[in-house]
Amino acid sequence: MLRTNEDRLVMLSVAGEISAPGASPRVGYDGVTRVLPGTGGITYNVKVGDPAFGWAGDHVEPGVSTKNKEERPNAGYNTLSCIGNTAYVVSGDAKGARGTVTGKHGGIEHVLIHFDEETLEKLQIGDKVQVKAFGQGLELLDYPDVKCMNMDPRLLHKMGIVEKDGCLEVPVTAIIPPEFMGSGLGASSAETGDYDITSMEQERLKELGLDKILLGDIVAIKDASSYYGRSYRKGAVIIGVVVHSDSYVSGHGPGVTSLMTSLTGRIKPVKVERANIADYLGLR
Repeated sequence: MLRTNEDRLVMLSVAGEISAPGASPRVGYDGVTRVLPGTGGITYNVKVGDPAFGWAGDHVEPGVSTKNKEERPNAGYNTLSCIGNTAYVVSGDAKGARGTVTGKHGGIEHVLIHFDEETLEKLQIGDKVQVKAFGQGLELLDYPDVKCMNMDPRLLHKMGIVEKDGCLEVPVTAIIPPEFMGSGLGASSAETGDYDITSMEQERLKELGLDKILLGDIVAIKDASSYYGRSYRKGAVIIGVVVHSDSYVSGHGPGVTSLMTSLTGRIKPVKVERANIADYLGLR
């Protein structure tokens, strides 16, 4: 097992509520104006493990979208919540139900949470949710040049990471060239939000098999760093999780929340058929 400092991490309560969806006409990269479901609300039929491409929607967020209405508390909610954290419904008909954090969506600043079908039917817009935030500050004691973020340690230990020849071999479903990356580039911090795989070059996506990416997939981004914000860095790599669907808007597409990054080649992505948090966290 990877040696970490998880016994020194702080577990802290952060809170939000189920956000209402918005909708407005958006002009796509093809010049077509569309009105489609997108961010916010309770998404009943799109979950982690489902395709990231092909929905009649734009930036569709699987499961339940949550946010704190106040800016400063929401910064804490979005930054400190980590993939794999336990969430609790603390108001409404579903009070007491447990869920799991599956993603963080920048721009809209949502924390995305998976709940089971029975709970989804009881939830309402405005219901309050509390998350046991745990994971920011996670370190790999034998790999100080690998930075971890946004990840509950229990997810780290279920990802099938292998230590070999001084490197970490990480199973991923796709290795994404840096030229596909769009919205999120240049962000000052990768401890919040996500980094979009642009959707415009459909034929090229199909050639590389990237159109088969699933929500919740663990993927690698080549020549990209989340070390000091998000940037192009030759030889660097980001390991992240796909958190929302594709988009018709220029520079946008399936979003990737960073989990690990290295500038020094200590992370080696290994492509496999299946590497999804739905399996790792028991969400299907």
